[in-house]
Amino acid sequence: MADSMPGAALDTTTDHERRHLVIRSDCGCHYRWPEWMGICEEAGIARSMSRKGCSTDDSGMEGLFGTMKTEMLHGRDWAGVTLDELGKRIDAYIERHNTTRIKRSLGSMSPLQHRRSLGLAA
Repeated sequence: MADSMPGAALDTTTDHERRHLVIRSDCGCHYRWPEWMGICEEAGIARSMSRKGCSTDDSGMEGLFGTMKTEMLHGRDWAGVTLDELGKRIDAYIERHNTTRIKRSLGSMSPLQHRRSLGLAA
């Protein structure tokens, strides 16, 4: 997943958006892989990584994953769900989160609406 993330980000953004794109990560070895760093650098994607034990850079993602686990996974029976189906459900959850879920911290807008209001998304 981490190896494909820069390419996925490039596929869904314009050159203008990439100037403002920051990939925030923890200190995982895949985020320090030279080829991965080169892809980000060549595309102009800023990388931001916290010190070990200090997760300020990836706190937003940790919060998203915590909320997703609470809303989507806990209290549900996932027996018999294939990895492919789980991946589709996670993709749908993230799509809903980015496009329709209202966040007070973004002025009661979805993340996509907020990016559009800043001129960072079409």
